[in-house]
Amino acid sequence: MASNGIVDVRPKFEKIYLELKAQILADPAFDYTVDARQWVDKMLDYTVPGGKLNRGLSVIDSYRLLKAGEEISEDEVFLGCVLGWCIEWLQAYFLILDDIMDGSHTRRGQPCWFRLPKVGLIAVNDGILLRNHICRILKMHFRTKPYYVDLLDLFNEVEFQTASGQLLDLITTHEGATDLSKYKMPTYVRIVQYKTAYYSFYLPVACALLMAGENLDNHVDVKNILVQMGTYFQVQDDYLDCFGDPEVIGKIGTDIEDFKCSWLVVQALERANESQLQRLYANYGKTDPSCVAEVKAVYRDLGIQVVSET
Repeated sequence: MASNGIVDVRPKFEKIYLELKAQILADPAFDYTVDARQWVDKMLDYTVPGGKLNRGLSVIDSYRLLKAGEEISEDEVFLGCVLGWCIEWLQAYFLILDDIMDGSHTRRGQPCWFRLPKVGLIAVNDGILLRNHICRILKMHFRTKPYYVDLLDLFNEVEFQTASGQLLDLITTHEGATDLSKYKMPTYVRIVQYKTAYYSFYLPVACALLMAGENLDNHVDVKNILVQMGTYFQVQDDYLDCFGDPEVIGKIGTDIEDFKCSWLVVQALERANESQLQRLYANYGKTDPSCVAEVKAVYRDLGIQVVSET
């Protein structure tokens, strides 16, 4: 039996990734050629395990808290880690497509997957593969569990919410490019709740609840709190996109250049005087480094950097 105390599960978690990858590469539903197997092997290693793994590790951490005072078996730890990796697979799928849509250059301290030679738009299909791998993994390990259908529903629902949030982000950016005044706080909150909060904060805890035999309908308050936490997380991410050190955060922020409806520009629009508004309208969404610097200067003048840090 595994202890329910505070134990570093990361080494076990990372080892289970290798098991899951091997199972995917040996899936009898597809007769891999040598080239296809090598491609998927490389793609998985490049896109799935390279982040902080907070979302995945949160599943087993949440399950331990739910089972406080009880012994957790090795099988339970394994299944919690498997669900955690399903979330990391989902994250990789989202990021591959998001990077293509945003025209990003770096992710997790390295070139975006689609930027690699010979990858390009093949990355779109790779993203689809990653999403389908989740279904295969869930079937392999949870098909006999009473909550299997609930897991499928959960992942499908959260994917729908995230994709819908991405749609809001994209069309709002399109509208903001012609009228920056459309960037309001209610719009921002709606985007980040759906695009980020559900899969980053709610999904790991919801997986743990299902493993513990809970009905998600009985935990709506938990969902609401976690979505709020996800919103605050995105505010921090927006700040880092603008003011973070790329060497530390692992990517070059482009929210200003991409005309994103970020927390910083929404706050600036609410606080700016007429002169500052003119500077924002003239420079936001421009790729010229001097324009980006001008927007950041307005943020500093308004104290947005200080507000975000508090």
